[in-house]
Amino acid sequence: MKENNNLIEHLNKKDAISCKLERIVFEIMFKHIKDRIFVMKAEDGPIFRYVFVNEEAYKCTTIPLNYIGKSMKEVLEKNVYERLQEAYSKVLYQKKEHVFIEDFTINGNCYYGECVLTPISDENGEVRFIVGVTRDITKLIIEQKKLIESQQHYHSIVENNLDAIIVVDLDGSIHEINPAGEKMIEGSYDQIKDQKIFNLITGANFSLFEKLFAVCQATKTSQSLNCLLSREGSNLPVHIKMIPSVVHQKMRGIYLMMKDVSEKTKSAEKIRFLAFHDQLTGLYNRRALLEDLQLEIKKSKETGRQFALLTIDLDRFKYINDTFGHIVGDQILIKVAERLLEFADYRSIVFRQGGDEFNILLIEASKEETSLLAENILSRFTESFSLHSQEYYITPSVGISMFPLDGNNAEALIKNADEALFRVKERGKAHYQFYRSEMNMKGKNVVSLETNLRKAIQRQELTLYYQPQVDLKNKNCNSFEALLRWHSPTIGFISPADFIPLAEETGLIIPIGNWVIETACKQIKNWSEQFSADIRIAVNISPKQFQQPNFIDMVKDALGKYSIHPSSLEIEITEGAMQNTMEAIPVLKGLKDLGVIISVDDFGTGYSSLSYIKQFPIDVLKIDQSFVKDVLENDKDAAITTTIIHLGQNLGMEVIAEGVERKEQADFLLEANCHKAQGFYFSKPLPSEEINHLFKHQSFPNNINIKRREV
Repeated sequence: MKENNNLIEHLNKKDAISCKLERIVFEIMFKHIKDRIFVMKAEDGPIFRYVFVNEEAYKCTTIPLNYIGKSMKEVLEKNVYERLQEAYSKVLYQKKEHVFIEDFTINGNCYYGECVLTPISDENGEVRFIVGVTRDITKLIIEQKKLIESQQHYHSIVENNLDAIIVVDLDGSIHEINPAGEKMIEGSYDQIKDQKIFNLITGANFSLFEKLFAVCQATKTSQSLNCLLSREGSNLPVHIKMIPSVVHQKMRGIYLMMKDVSEKTKSAEKIRFLAFHDQLTGLYNRRALLEDLQLEIKKSKETGRQFALLTIDLDRFKYINDTFGHIVGDQILIKVAERLLEFADYRSIVFRQGGDEFNILLIEASKEETSLLAENILSRFTESFSLHSQEYYITPSVGISMFPLDGNNAEALIKNADEALFRVKERGKAHYQFYRSEMNMKGKNVVSLETNLRKAIQRQELTLYYQPQVDLKNKNCNSFEALLRWHSPTIGFISPADFIPLAEETGLIIPIGNWVIETACKQIKNWSEQFSADIRIAVNISPKQFQQPNFIDMVKDALGKYSIHPSSLEIEITEGAMQNTMEAIPVLKGLKDLGVIISVDDFGTGYSSLSYIKQFPIDVLKIDQSFVKDVLENDKDAAITTTIIHLGQNLGMEVIAEGVERKEQADFLLEANCHKAQGFYFSKPLPSEEINHLFKHQSFPNNINIKRREV
């Protein structure tokens, strides 16, 4: 009996343990397993009723709390029900496990689950229950989709890329090629698969290609180069970029991206041609000249040989351009280039710097050989140029510099050849001249002089000297010529013959001329009040100043500023200022309307003097000192001087002789009835302070007296 009790107790304990295990398993399935578990009872129909659903399934579905005993049709939406009904029915009839992928939406988010349906059969083999386990594989599906999209994207890029893409393994065997690659190599994939990529590369960069291919493998870094792709009948310039294919830190192969650069190469060659050639003539240009000079200088320094640079400029070419137009001018420049190319050989290179300036670089040349070339060029240009049945004669001027005598760099050689050319132009053109060191001194002095002249205006270093103009009959003086002087504190006294032409050339003559007129007006005011005299001062006017549109207004303002009578100011003009009568007449008329006295300086030295005095309102004629100088020794000068005096008298003009240095000259002029004279015989040009002193003490030489204003 005791044994039976022990057995009963043992069985009860065993049942208790089993119940406890069942509860634990149930709790694990219901609460802790993250897969969704459904236990469905299979009934005829077939109908599948819910028996068990774990907690994870509740979270992800809309199953009600009172699900037990309800069918899927009662619980699920129609579209979900129909899909699951079909899957469960399949398990029921086939009596085997079924796996499928389920997608569903929760709160607007799409999820994916792997569903495993397992049949549970009774002892008769009939399926009574179906256990469904759904695992969330959303992340996996998304990753798979991304991988598929990435692969499709990759293939799309490769297949549609305009550049050739070839995939090779680590030994260079070709495994893939896109359509652009097949087109580039002019062959299909079937023709080149398993070939080595090295068979497609040729040219000077083949060794570099092999080297960079190895570097790409070893360093897992991209490499690139330009080389030639071998094709039947031709080689194609390509740019190749090698891109390592690395998977899990291991090299799997190399992508070769190839770009056709044949057009780019042609463009680069064209750009280089344009960069170093003159567009009009096709000759080498200044940039090419600089490069060739530097190269030749380097060679010559190593070998000790000399060479020559010839700078060639066409005489009076501007006249042809202005007369016949730039189209004709350009055609002539082309013909000039062709003629100069006749002298081009392995030692002579022809360049065009621009405009009508050309250069010839003569290699390994002595001075004698260079002279012979220059003479041959001049001789060749004695023949005319024919264009549109018209003959044109053009002469060149040639300046020459030698290396190393005339410069040890390109800039110095060009500058000194230009300087020699400038000297040729100064001395009559149409010949050649070698550079000499003293040539550059004048150029340097001119630059220095211009700098100081600009500062002289600012620093008020300019001054006016006044030379008396004497009445030959009574020795009275009431007029002066104002003469510009410059004394620099650093350079010293500079001759007007040096700085006035420079002022003309640089345009500084305009502000200088304006200053002279205002200063003269101020001096007139001062002397007129100080000595109670009617003083007249003559001012020389530059043709450039005369042509200024505001010239008359400037004179008017100066007269008004110092309240002087207009006839106190005399404007001296040269014949050069009157050559353009259309411009000169309105200006002279405007001055005349102001009441200013107008005189012609250096009368008789030009070509159209009689025509000028006929057309223009002139008050005074000034006889040039070149006639007065030899008036006693040269009968022609005496006749010309006398004629000018009589002409002026007959036209009612005052006549003044310049450059009187001797009493005999003054007597001759007095006998010829000349009105006034000026020169060193009477007085040299004096600063205003000395004129003041002479007026006060009546101590002019040769009995000159100031004519006082009658009260």
